[in-house]
Amino acid sequence: MPRNFQRRHSRWYEVVLFSGAFQFLVGMVIVVLLPNWIRWGELLFHWPLRSVQFNTLLANSLAYAASFLILLKFKRYPGTRTLPFIIPTILVSWLSVFSALLFLREDQYARQVLMYSFVLANFWAFAGYFLGRRYSRLKLALVPFGRALELADTTHAIVTVLDNTDLEGRRYDGIVADLHSEELPDEWERFLANCTLARIPVLHTQQLIESITGRVKIDHLSENIFGSLLPSGLYASFKRLLESAIVLLTAPAWVPVMLITGLVIKLESDGPMFFIQERVGQGNKDFKVYKLRSMCKDSEKDGAQFAQANDMRVTRVGKFIRKTRLDEIPQFINVLKGDMSLIGPRPEQRAFANTFEKVIPFYTYRHVVKPGITGWAQVVHGYAADADDTRVKIEHDFYYIKHFSLWLDILIVVKTIRTILTGFGAR
Repeated sequence: MPRNFQRRHSRWYEVVLFSGAFQFLVGMVIVVLLPNWIRWGELLFHWPLRSVQFNTLLANSLAYAASFLILLKFKRYPGTRTLPFIIPTILVSWLSVFSALLFLREDQYARQVLMYSFVLANFWAFAGYFLGRRYSRLKLALVPFGRALELADTTHAIVTVLDNTDLEGRRYDGIVADLHSEELPDEWERFLANCTLARIPVLHTQQLIESITGRVKIDHLSENIFGSLLPSGLYASFKRLLESAIVLLTAPAWVPVMLITGLVIKLESDGPMFFIQERVGQGNKDFKVYKLRSMCKDSEKDGAQFAQANDMRVTRVGKFIRKTRLDEIPQFINVLKGDMSLIGPRPEQRAFANTFEKVIPFYTYRHVVKPGITGWAQVVHGYAADADDTRVKIEHDFYYIKHFSLWLDILIVVKTIRTILTGFGAR
């Protein structure tokens, strides 16, 4: 092995695993054990614990573990700064535990200790975020061929573009190369092999571009690992049951809002309360989607067309319900029917879908999962206004399908709430 290679273990993985484990264990001491020790002192270490001590310790442990794991998972996804999600995630975790205690009618716990742990959890999460930003930036070396050069100006890591195959004794967390580039000379291929022998990770350009942009390129489906765009059938079944339960349990809240909003729509303009339209769903099959009408009557008498910013067809009430997403509420009915999911690619009209199939490679593959009321493309990109916009949106949809999981769905829910509050992407 050439002398310019320093044999080492991959800090790319060690930093994530060690810092995560370290933060979690120290957090358990600060967030969980410290408030309990302040409240009960040495009695905390006398077994068996009293019911009030045990229940409080267990509740704080579960809430902290859940919030820590969710925030850790969020870091995996591109364009996601965990800072805005710290307080909401921790708040939901502690409220969930508190709700469980109420549901179980368990009154043997210390509310004051729960509050102390909640405050300390926020403090520890913010401290971990700012310390992590300062010390965990990756140092990457870039092989200057093919698509790798697209990452030269990224701000997500400290990137050095290599002039030759000599690392000059510097330590890097990874070597980034376009492994499919035909321009890659033999000497650089040998260089990448030596990097691997020195236990320096060699990262394919595509991996980093996807992790930074949140998009999967659709020009060459073979660039993705075989089967990685096939979503988990087990999670799809679990998701169907979970979403149906959520929709049914929340019906007393959304049904009155839907009916009151529909009444206001009818009072403002002529036409029906609901807007029913054929859309393309899972398996490329048509279904009827339900929405609250936000446009004037006969808005599409001249054929299907994209909704534009400041669209003259949108009514005054329509502008409000589009911005707040209230027009999407009737799609909960589609979720119960099994036509849609709460989260997934937005369903397109058949006329648009037929056009996109001709101009966008692999467009039809987005129908491998159920369409959703909200989705990764909606919270990251917003609505598509034309075919070019749709191509980018499809790349986001493919990223969602490739990373189809509970954690990504939770992140989309949080981002959707943020979208509703800010009005991003509303037309």
